[in-house]
Amino acid sequence: MQLGDARRGKFADNLTGFGRALRRAGVRTDSARIALAGQAAVLVGVDRRLDLGAALETVLVSREQDRLVFRELFDAYFRDPKVASKLLAQLLPSAEGRAEPSKRHPRVREALAPRQPPAAQRPRVDDQVDTDAIMTASAVQRLRHADFNALGGQEYRLVERLARAIPLPIPCLPSRRTVPDSRGFRAHWPGVMRRAARTGGEWMELPRRRRRRVPLPLLVLVDVSGSMERYIRLLLAFLHASTRTLRQRDVFAFGTRLTDLTAAFRHADTDAMLADVNIRIADFAGGTQLGTSLSALRGAHSRRLIGHRTLVLLISDGLDTGEPAVLDAELTWLLRHCRRLLWLNPLLRFDGYEPRARGAAALHHRAHAMLAVHNLVSLEQLASSLAALMRQP
Repeated sequence: MQLGDARRGKFADNLTGFGRALRRAGVRTDSARIALAGQAAVLVGVDRRLDLGAALETVLVSREQDRLVFRELFDAYFRDPKVASKLLAQLLPSAEGRAEPSKRHPRVREALAPRQPPAAQRPRVDDQVDTDAIMTASAVQRLRHADFNALGGQEYRLVERLARAIPLPIPCLPSRRTVPDSRGFRAHWPGVMRRAARTGGEWMELPRRRRRRVPLPLLVLVDVSGSMERYIRLLLAFLHASTRTLRQRDVFAFGTRLTDLTAAFRHADTDAMLADVNIRIADFAGGTQLGTSLSALRGAHSRRLIGHRTLVLLISDGLDTGEPAVLDAELTWLLRHCRRLLWLNPLLRFDGYEPRARGAAALHHRAHAMLAVHNLVSLEQLASSLAALMRQP
């Protein structure tokens, strides 16, 4: 077995370079885990590649969606010494690298991509952001407030990675089922009788139960028209990562027709989800007919709205080209079958924005609230906005 440059006795450097490549691929790895991986390699040995890979995966991977990325990167790194030399270029500038085939996983491709030349050898760009460099606090702050539509290529990829780490707690409501709780509001009489039987009929304690709180079912409607092009991929990545633990989550894309993306959102890896979405959507950048799409939702997927408890997130700029009467009628039906309808509008980035377009006016009239989703700050504030919306009568 070839372990990169292990023939020269540089396994520790190789392992450090491999750990840094994992971080570039989005795997949560720090120096403590890399040190522990070195200890694991000493214990299992380096003569059997499968054992070494299993040991490093156990130590370095903590999320299910990172396992395929780790295995592909491990196979590339510990199979070809030239790939190892390219990864070591992250630590040793003299190491040479070459591009990998495009068939690799997107995160692996990004980690194996050759580094850019030094700043002195490339044109000066004031707004350029190097995703492999340590960013200053001012640069991070600027990206948090930067409009998604105004980002450059490297900035967009970096902001997309940052958006995947933003949580979105969905509001919870009490369900009919109960769970044990010492501060519950009702006594658990079967438990009382069982415990009394152990003490000769004496009540030594009074078990209680409370109603279990469950998150609201979520229905997401995403506009895939041309005017939303720069927002779609990033918002889909954000929603996939932040709602992956929800049991009841349905996602639809609408343009000139309705497309069910729920199956694509079942992928554990966000990049795999985005690739599947790209295949499923056939009307991308075609136009917006929200009324027609809601009619299709009512006709074929009305059961996705569960017991008037569903929280609906409608992501669109409101530039609808359909008939306003159809849209208004379908929005009225949607409001009767959901708990809250929240309009996420990227056009709120403009000061003094008013929904004057026909579709925007109908949405503004029917939706319970309208919020901005044009930068990282607005995504971070979305959770608190949802909680405040649920407290309204």
